[in-house]
Amino acid sequence: MGILTDVVFAPAVGPMKGLLWLAQVIAEQAERTLYDEDVIRAALLDLEEALEAGEIDEAEYEEQEEILLERLKTARERLRSGS
Repeated sequence: MGILTDVVFAPAVGPMKGLLWLAQVIAEQAERTLYDEDVIRAALLDLEEALEAGEIDEAEYEEQEEILLERLKTARERLRSGS
Protein backbone atom coordinates (compact mmCIF):
# COMPACT_ATOMS: atom_id res chain seq x y z
CA MET A 1 0.00 0.00 0.00
CA GLY A 2 2.91 2.38 0.69
CA ILE A 3 4.23 2.38 -2.90
CA LEU A 4 0.75 2.85 -4.34
CA THR A 5 0.12 5.78 -1.99
CA ASP A 6 3.47 7.33 -2.98
CA VAL A 7 2.62 7.03 -6.68
CA VAL A 8 -0.90 8.42 -6.29
CA PHE A 9 0.12 11.39 -4.17
CA ALA A 10 3.48 12.08 -5.87
CA PRO A 11 2.19 15.00 -7.98
CA ALA A 12 0.97 16.79 -4.86
CA VAL A 13 3.57 15.70 -2.32
CA GLY A 14 6.66 15.77 -4.57
CA PRO A 15 6.85 19.55 -4.99
CA MET A 16 6.16 20.01 -1.27
CA LYS A 17 9.03 17.69 -0.36
CA GLY A 18 11.27 19.57 -2.77
CA LEU A 19 10.29 22.88 -1.24
CA LEU A 20 10.92 21.58 2.28
CA TRP A 21 14.32 20.25 1.21
CA LEU A 22 15.20 23.62 -0.33
CA ALA A 23 14.09 25.45 2.82
CA GLN A 24 16.26 23.15 4.92
CA VAL A 25 19.31 23.75 2.70
CA ILE A 26 18.79 27.52 2.88
CA ALA A 27 18.39 27.41 6.66
CA GLU A 28 21.56 25.35 7.07
CA GLN A 29 23.54 27.75 4.87
CA ALA A 30 22.19 30.78 6.73
CA GLU A 31 23.13 29.20 10.04
CA ARG A 32 26.66 28.41 8.79
CA THR A 33 27.05 32.02 7.69
CA LEU A 34 25.58 33.37 10.93
CA TYR A 35 28.10 31.43 13.00
CA ASP A 36 31.12 31.71 10.68
CA GLU A 37 33.92 33.15 12.84
CA ASP A 38 35.54 34.93 9.88
CA VAL A 39 32.26 36.64 9.00
CA ILE A 40 31.76 37.71 12.62
CA ARG A 41 35.32 39.05 12.92
CA ALA A 42 34.87 41.01 9.68
CA ALA A 43 31.63 42.46 11.03
CA LEU A 44 33.42 43.50 14.23
CA LEU A 45 36.09 45.27 12.16
CA ASP A 46 33.43 47.00 10.05
CA LEU A 47 31.69 48.08 13.23
CA GLU A 48 34.89 49.54 14.65
CA GLU A 49 35.56 51.39 11.39
CA ALA A 50 32.03 52.81 11.44
CA LEU A 51 32.60 54.09 14.97
CA GLU A 52 35.93 55.67 14.05
CA ALA A 53 34.39 57.29 10.97
CA GLY A 54 31.62 58.78 13.09
CA GLU A 55 28.90 56.82 11.27
CA ILE A 56 27.60 55.39 14.56
CA ASP A 57 27.81 56.54 18.15
CA GLU A 58 29.34 54.72 21.11
CA ALA A 59 25.99 53.37 22.31
CA GLU A 60 25.18 51.81 18.92
CA TYR A 61 28.71 50.41 18.74
CA GLU A 62 28.42 48.75 22.15
CA GLU A 63 24.98 47.33 21.35
CA GLN A 64 26.11 45.82 18.05
CA GLU A 65 29.42 44.65 19.50
CA GLU A 66 27.60 42.76 22.25
CA ILE A 67 25.45 40.96 19.67
CA LEU A 68 28.47 40.04 17.54
CA LEU A 69 30.49 38.85 20.52
CA GLU A 70 27.59 36.66 21.63
CA ARG A 71 27.45 35.16 18.11
CA LEU A 72 31.19 34.55 18.25
CA LYS A 73 30.85 32.83 21.61
CA THR A 74 28.05 30.64 20.24
CA ALA A 75 30.10 29.83 17.14
CA ARG A 76 33.02 28.68 19.26
CA GLU A 77 30.75 26.59 21.48
CA ARG A 78 29.21 24.95 18.41
CA LEU A 79 32.68 24.21 17.04
CA ARG A 80 33.71 22.56 20.30
CA SER A 81 30.52 20.49 20.47
CA GLY A 82 30.86 19.42 16.84
CA SER A 83 27.57 20.89 15.62
